[in-house]
Amino acid sequence: MFRSTSRTDGRSPDRPATRSHRRRVAAAAALCLVVGGGFLTGCGQGRTTPAEARAEKDGKNTASQALLPPAKGGGEPGVDCGKAKCIALTFDAGPGPHTPQLLDILKEKGVHATFFLLGENHVVPHPDLVKREADEGHEIGNHTWSHERLDKLPADKVREELVRTQDAIKAVTGKAPTLMRPPQGGTNDTVHEVTKSLGLSEVLWNATASDYATTDTKLIGDRILKQATRDGIILLHDIYDGTVPAVPRIIDELKARGYTFVTVPQLLAPGGAKPGAVYHP
Repeated sequence: MFRSTSRTDGRSPDRPATRSHRRRVAAAAALCLVVGGGFLTGCGQGRTTPAEARAEKDGKNTASQALLPPAKGGGEPGVDCGKAKCIALTFDAGPGPHTPQLLDILKEKGVHATFFLLGENHVVPHPDLVKREADEGHEIGNHTWSHERLDKLPADKVREELVRTQDAIKAVTGKAPTLMRPPQGGTNDTVHEVTKSLGLSEVLWNATASDYATTDTKLIGDRILKQATRDGIILLHDIYDGTVPAVPRIIDELKARGYTFVTVPQLLAPGGAKPGAVYHP
């Protein structure tokens, strides 16, 4: 089952603490093990917002890499999310039978998404869809091999879950991901250390439809549209029956509100995702 995450707050230790920042950290610490069913999402590690990542400008992705649209994709060049009202559309746990329809929709709408893929039962049996996602300019991320809660595993098992999927994706696309999403948002210091050693950054979210629990397409759309924010990261799953049919409405209504859809690297540009960091709007 796929469930939503709780929120955390804070910044990296080398950032100066302000009074407002200390208040946010204290509030986050109090909520960390309470909100969202007790799931850990970066507890013990400060999160970085997209705006903070853009300000740092010294991450792994350069402006020229992250701002320009992928070679085989559409969309507008030179998106500056410091000025534009950007939002990132992300999909977990695929690819699957609904992915071709989703890719058709995204192509028609001129939108690039970020896909966090599961290795064992999704990347391995569907290499054609993984390749199509990459070829059409979407960002590919790691969602582990078998969807184990990483915060409940020892370091060697966390590494195995990530490395196997890294290798499987690279074998298809020629490129290993630089982004990962921990299943159910479950993360801790061990996960941060392993992801850093593998050159991976953790990407969480602030808008989700809990589409694992409903096939009601209208409800899925309503939930996302209610939660959408500037610099937001939307979490959906392209493996559930009600989700993909909700995507056209979500895109159309958010565009009408002035949003520009971007990939996660574009959202962070001209900064970039730092290995071991946790990104959360």
